[in-house]
Amino acid sequence: MRIRFYNARILTMESDSVIKGELWTNGKTIEYIGDSKESDKPFDRQIDCNGNLLMPGLKNAHTHSAMTFARSLADKYNLNDWLMKAIFPREAKLTPDHVYWFTKLAFADYLAGGTTSCFDMYFHKEASAKAAVETGFRYVFCGAANDYGGIDELEEYYHALNSYDPLVSFIYGFHAEYTTNRNNLEIISGLSHKYQAPVFAHISETASEVEGCRQRYGMTPPFLFERLGIYDYGGGGFHCVWFDDKDRDLFIKKGLWCVFNACSNLKLASGITPVHDFVDNDMKIAVGTDGAGSNNSLSMFREMYLNTVLSNIETNNAASVNPFKILKAGTTGGALCMGITDSDVLAVGKNADIIMIDMSKPCMQPENNIVNNIIYSADNSCVKMTMINGKILYENGEYTTIDYEETVKKCAELLPELA
Repeated sequence: MRIRFYNARILTMESDSVIKGELWTNGKTIEYIGDSKESDKPFDRQIDCNGNLLMPGLKNAHTHSAMTFARSLADKYNLNDWLMKAIFPREAKLTPDHVYWFTKLAFADYLAGGTTSCFDMYFHKEASAKAAVETGFRYVFCGAANDYGGIDELEEYYHALNSYDPLVSFIYGFHAEYTTNRNNLEIISGLSHKYQAPVFAHISETASEVEGCRQRYGMTPPFLFERLGIYDYGGGGFHCVWFDDKDRDLFIKKGLWCVFNACSNLKLASGITPVHDFVDNDMKIAVGTDGAGSNNSLSMFREMYLNTVLSNIETNNAASVNPFKILKAGTTGGALCMGITDSDVLAVGKNADIIMIDMSKPCMQPENNIVNNIIYSADNSCVKMTMINGKILYENGEYTTIDYEETVKKCAELLPELA
């Protein structure tokens, strides 16, 4: 299908410049970006953007999508109690049917908020892969292995999901150091070396996690993983709240990704990631929401806002982080972190993973600085359209591949089973 977007403003994310013109898609990819011109081929649809903004879709680089079941369920706990008292007992009851429907609910949330892909760590992967393909959502799995299970399945999933569908891929990962014993960490390292593959995990999320790792191994989680060879082929970590300078420098030296999760860290009283320090030192960065059980929102706009303004508080400097760098982390950085390198920017030949921002919304006016508006004042209501792989999946408040009413009904029916 060929689609012409005209009368558009376009933020390609190759720079912070906003250009005026047209964008054409042809099938799954972008065919043209530039000034208005005639096409020698017919379009299947032509969309007048009326001055609205086209930009790459947001990339949620750390999620547990099916955890929509836990939204507003256990809001009084810190991380350890939240996991042990509220989450792990319910996750033990999860079936593929639960994961399928609650993941679909997350997809509805993502699409309405301009998110075109996520890096998802969860269970019953076949169920969520099915939901992704049915929806048309670009979905990257992160392995969720730990001492409770999943180690024996990692290699199987690596092959099965990387050949499942072009929209679906799999990257090695594990839950965290404190839930994964040394023997299992060495198995994961071996798989990484066998396939020369990157590895991701929750890392240094709380002060007690770091202290526990020091007591067990005499070093912080980043240095443990480096010692075991887990990071020899890249990867990175989610949260990275309690990094010291040596941890940061190790990540920079190894070219590892740090994924910020400000809302979840604040809600669980885990701490504040030193985003300004990582940005100043040119660390590879991306942005994620974490799951709806610990956030409780899946909005990347709120996430990018908090990661920016918290840096100002940390440094007592209202200009501590350039907003464009956080927007780049939420788009280009997330794509590169997940290995979807053809979805990082808007350019000819890249995947047509595109969103349209409604510039007529009150929170986007006046237009003193469009990029700053996106970071500081935009929210999900500003998303007019979400396209993935050349297909419009959300437009003007309506879904094209999700029966939203059915999804909400099924989730409500299934929720009591997880009580």
